[in-house]
Amino acid sequence: MHSNQPQSQQGSILRVLQSKDETRAYYDKISAVYDLLAEHSEGPVRQAGLDKLALAPGECVLEIGFGTGHCLVQIARAVGPKGKVFGIDLSEGMRAQAQNRLEKEHLIDRAELSCGDATHLPYPDSTMDAVFMSFTLELFDTPEIPKVLAESKRVLRTGGRIGVVAITREGKDSLAVEAYEWTHRHFPNLLDCRPIFVRRALEDAGFSITDATIAHMWVPVEIVVAEKH
Repeated sequence: MHSNQPQSQQGSILRVLQSKDETRAYYDKISAVYDLLAEHSEGPVRQAGLDKLALAPGECVLEIGFGTGHCLVQIARAVGPKGKVFGIDLSEGMRAQAQNRLEKEHLIDRAELSCGDATHLPYPDSTMDAVFMSFTLELFDTPEIPKVLAESKRVLRTGGRIGVVAITREGKDSLAVEAYEWTHRHFPNLLDCRPIFVRRALEDAGFSITDATIAHMWVPVEIVVAEKH
């Protein structure tokens, strides 16, 4: 790890091996079949994170890495007609899938979707009540994780919440994590994310943790909610 990273982020986190262009092209390619590949395993854990965020009518909420749009639909319903959901994703293919899903649910008028990089969010300071990301933060390279969280903190209002669901390096080493990391090292084009330290990253970014749990798919997943003070 680079010496300029916070100590708690050094540990044994692997680096991301794909470029942003390669990542974008990969998700564009699989966007139409992504739900078949991942929804069964990711859906329940992602839902737990969204539930913990406890969204309310009238709120403005940003989802980073919205994928095919399942959470955008739930967020739009939760914030109601007086609220707004914003979404940013690197992949145009994912944006198209999410837009179609929102249109089918007649919720597109509550949503504003963008393609872009979350290290530079295109939103003004202190405009969001909540930020949510699931299986997204671990796609960013280690030096970029603090940047994404700093941008998230910038756009949140004081007292705003952030919810993060991500594959974790916390806890004891396991064969599943070792196999996951081995695959990431040798086949990054097939497995482009890797386990990270979620709670530690949020604490390093200056957030106050309000809820942190570890769930399990076939690898451990951290579900963390924190506030901006």
